Order: sequence, then structure tokens, then C-alpha cells
Amino acid sequence: MDAVSNQVAAWSSDGQNGIGILFVHGFTGSPASMRPWAEFFATHGYTIRLPLLPGHGTSPGEMNKSTWEQWYSTAEDAYLDLVGKCSKVFIFALSMGGALTLRLASLHQPSGIVLVNPLIHITGARRALIPLASRVLATMPSVGGDIKKLGASEYAYDRTPLKAARSLLKLLADVQARVRNVSAPLLLLHSVEDHVVPASNSEWIFRNVGSTSKQEIVLHDSYHVATIDNDAKLIFDESLNFVERLS
Repeated sequence: MDAVSNQVAAWSSDGQNGIGILFVHGFTGSPASMRPWAEFFATHGYTIRLPLLPGHGTSPGEMNKSTWEQWYSTAEDAYLDLVGKCSKVFIFALSMGGALTLRLASLHQPSGIVLVNPLIHITGARRALIPLASRVLATMPSVGGDIKKLGASEYAYDRTPLKAARSLLKLLADVQARVRNVSAPLLLLHSVEDHVVPASNSEWIFRNVGSTSKQEIVLHDSYHVATIDNDAKLIFDESLNFVERLS
């Protein structure tokens, strides 16, 4: 396996402390965006599952064959695997992974969730364009790679698959309708400058989620893929404090 293939592949680690963490990457992204965060927790003895969502890590054409139900099923299978092995399970997510996490948390009982620049809605012209464009075009310009730190890469697609994007809209509608059912403690981190997911997403989630225990942290030195950007250490340290406090 070459270096790029290794970075986009699923990754896991079995720890010793009895606590599991599921990491969920974003739309058109890959486990590369979450791998350093996952490895950080593995070194602290946690059991880690970082799946590659269907259609990702291959090509935009392959992703157009996948649906949100398949992405969710893969995340849920990994979550249930951790439940069978660990006394407590947390879910950490980036971007669209946040929507999948909120759906998981509305149906299951994770010990806590950590969301970084989560996606819950697409508004304006882009929202109207996706269903129309997907009828005649396979892809459109990419939304991936929004990283301030030089040299960092999430190995996202260079094109956005439109049929998959249309399925994404269905996922977001589903999660919006059930977000008040989420009761797990929430740590939400979002960037001041994000060129992919507007701050209105984090604001909506924080305002509407059913969790009574919730904390918000603003990231000042990262763009959208903050998990591998300049604020990565802050994300790692604050999420570790969050898990230790709840464990």
C-alpha cells in the first residue's frame, strides 16, 4: 500500500482503558482528515474505529453510486462494534460526519459527541442547484481541501459528485428533524473562517440540539478541515479533557 492509499484507508486500534471512540470523516473526504486525531487517542489507550465511508477514497464516479444510508450504516456498524467491546463510547466527527453523528446519537446513547465544523444545512443558490445539476452533470467543482496550514491534505476529491450530494441533502433533512432527540453531552468546535460550511451550521446545532450539557469552542487559526490544520492540538487537547471529564 502506498502512502496515499494508507492515509485514505480505514484505521483502527484496540486500547486498554475500556473506552471507545468512533471517528467519522466528511463528505468527499477520507480518514486522512481524522487520522492524527485518532492516533493521538490511541496513544492514550483508547479503542479506535475510523471507517472509510462507502464511495470515499476511490473516485467521484464511485461515490455517485453510494447513498447516505450506506454512509450511515458503515458508521453505525463501527459504533456497535465499539459498544460490544467498550464500557463507554464517544463519537468524534468532522463536517458531514457531524450529521451522521447526530443521527447516531439520536438513536443510540453515546457517552458524548465532539463535532468539528459540522454540517447540518446547505442554503441559498447551492441548495437549489444540486438537485437540478445532478440531472445533467456527474460532478461540479470540489469543496474539499479547505486548510490554512501549508502542506496539509485530507486527500479529498477534486470534484464533487452530484448524485451523492443530492443524497446528502436527504440526510441533512432527516437529521434536522431528529436533532432534538440527541441528549449526549456535546463539545462543538468551529472555525471563524470556514469556506465550506458557514457558521450558521454550528449555531443551528448548538441552539437546537437536545443535549443539556454542551460546550462551544471557537477556532481562530484554521479553515474547514481544522482537525489537520493549525488548531489541531487545541482540538486534540480539548476533546481529551472532554472525554476524561465524562469518564
